[in-house]
Amino acid sequence: MSIEDKEQNLDSPEYYNNRELSWLDFNLRVLEEAKDPSNPLLEQFNFLSIFSSNLDEFFMVRVAGLKDQVKMGYDKPENKAQLMPQTQLSEIKKKNASYVDQQYERYQELKQQLSRYNICIVRPEDLPEELHTSLELEFTQHILPTLTPLAIDAYHPFPKLNNKTINIFVDINTDHRLYSAIVPVPPLISRYRTFNSGQTQYIVMTEDIIEYYIHQLFEGYTIRNTFPFRITRNADLTLDEDGAEDLLIEIERFLKERKKGTAVRVEVDGRRGTEEDLIWILRQLELDMEDVYSVDGPLDLTFLSDLVSYYSHKLNRLTYEPYTPQPPRSLGYRDVYDLALQQDIFFHHPYESFKGIVDFIREAAEDENTIAIKQTLYRVSKDSPIITSLKEAAEKGKQVTVLVELKARFDEENNVHWAKMLEDAGCHVIYGMTHLKTHSKIALVVKKDGGQLTSFVHLGTGNYNDKTATIYTDMGIITTHNEIVEDAISFFNYLSGYTRKPHYRKLIVAPYDIRDVFIDHIDREINMQREYGTGHIMMKMNSLTDKNIIKKLFEASQAGVKVDLIIRGICCLKPGIAGISDNIRVTSVVGRFLEHSRIYYFYNNGNSQIYLSSADAMTRNMIKRVEILFPVEDKAIAQRLVNYLNLQLADNQKARYQDSTGHYHYQQNSLEPLNSQTYLMERALDYGEELKREITKPSGVAVSSKKTWFKRIREKWCK
Repeated sequence: MSIEDKEQNLDSPEYYNNRELSWLDFNLRVLEEAKDPSNPLLEQFNFLSIFSSNLDEFFMVRVAGLKDQVKMGYDKPENKAQLMPQTQLSEIKKKNASYVDQQYERYQELKQQLSRYNICIVRPEDLPEELHTSLELEFTQHILPTLTPLAIDAYHPFPKLNNKTINIFVDINTDHRLYSAIVPVPPLISRYRTFNSGQTQYIVMTEDIIEYYIHQLFEGYTIRNTFPFRITRNADLTLDEDGAEDLLIEIERFLKERKKGTAVRVEVDGRRGTEEDLIWILRQLELDMEDVYSVDGPLDLTFLSDLVSYYSHKLNRLTYEPYTPQPPRSLGYRDVYDLALQQDIFFHHPYESFKGIVDFIREAAEDENTIAIKQTLYRVSKDSPIITSLKEAAEKGKQVTVLVELKARFDEENNVHWAKMLEDAGCHVIYGMTHLKTHSKIALVVKKDGGQLTSFVHLGTGNYNDKTATIYTDMGIITTHNEIVEDAISFFNYLSGYTRKPHYRKLIVAPYDIRDVFIDHIDREINMQREYGTGHIMMKMNSLTDKNIIKKLFEASQAGVKVDLIIRGICCLKPGIAGISDNIRVTSVVGRFLEHSRIYYFYNNGNSQIYLSSADAMTRNMIKRVEILFPVEDKAIAQRLVNYLNLQLADNQKARYQDSTGHYHYQQNSLEPLNSQTYLMERALDYGEELKREITKPSGVAVSSKKTWFKRIREKWCK
């Protein structure tokens, strides 16, 4: 086969998964966690909530984008699986309709299981008779005053209903004609109400209560029919960065428009809606039946996460056993700044505590020797301790520079708030770069020590968010490595001032450079395979979509390089195809924690190189974002990362493998059961206990591990 034929062959659409359909398959893996009996009952409910929340964003962004393409007459297929926009929409509906049906089927099953614990989700008419007085009182006192019925006629046009809010459609019958009205359910009132009778607690959805007493809103009229529906709107509107004199003001305008974007989906309670009324609603929204999802149960199951939280204390045996992140193995209880002068410090969240990162910024703010703090912020928590420390540092006269990424999708409003607050405190706040999102996770602290300046750098794979750091798996390193420090200084100067792109010595910075480095490393593994037969690549990321990288991995497979990919979500590469990708293995781990860290390993015939990054191997990360890929220089840390990759590849409880047709199956092997996340929690707890005993034990007393099962696993999979 000639080089030209080979290149053309690698473009064949049969070797690729469509991005959108691959994402839906990831969401199915989330749904599988709601079906996994090894997960506690309330946690299974929580996975149903996550499934719905994921779908909302998918429709608001990805489906909305495809619909825009169809409306504009865009007639080119996407460049991997070669599907036209309308074909993608049809395939999405076909696949997702089945998944949503499975979701509601599981909801009904879990609801039955919950009733065994005397907690029953019911409709108003199914409440015991003695609770109906309480039900009506709840409606008249706490619900009715918040409602606004909206008539629809010549003088009352169809209302502009907000994104993701539940509404009740009402058919009203008079002697002369039919009228229609809509009652929006206020989003700020509780989604459900609880009522007690004996040992049993009943849960009734607020929209069901409104329907039950809807006649009180339309006295003198006969209610013919009612049903709830919910609209999802396009939330990925165009931001005019070039014409914006003040990006902060432009973002605020953008946020107002988002609530009124074009409708892209309608969800209805299929138990009560009529086709005639539904078609009328669709006509008002300029949608068709392809955009409708009819469900067997309450709309918007994201409320289940609140329900789980509400009952988590009462029924704690039905939730995960609480886990407290432990001190980082490479830090222990030592001072982060003193230790960083001696060695690199590695953090692995949520197994290891995020407190070390919070303290890194807090201590810098409090230390009179701190001269400057520079940091990027993409997503932070509502009451972020890091924001508090940055404000305190600025108020004490330290130079604080913060890049707040205002374009972080669905966190724009939160970030606008923080940007204003930081500016008011005296911080220098910058908003990133035109047409690029700054997704990098980096912090720089500069201190004076006598007559010298010493700089400390934190680089990470995840956000500076103390809340998500307890549920997302992420990694980071604090270092005083001279070349990395110099690169960090150049990086911040490049973002805040006017200068040409720096020549970095250790950091690799997107746009473009990260992809170029990946391709160079893959080419080198191909050469090593040909010369020594030792080519090996391991990559862990959230998603793989970049065609240039996929084609290069195909070439590596064809050359015999062993390629292990651990990809939580979207994977546009199909593995195991003879002659194309038969040396590529794709694994997806979905479990208690959201896998979020990005690790890239290249064996290099024994002289291996390993990197951590904020970037996935996605085209948007490669060319549309400011991302950082950073090398792991410390050999002990590098070995921990290799052990971790091997551990996840050995997971036979929460890992799935992708076959050559793009379908996923649970990983099966003859080894002892291994849940990689559970293993890492147990190992972190072991270390935490050892650390406590180390502090209190008499000198010379050895500390041994108490978990022989985990010791066997560790000996088998980790050096």
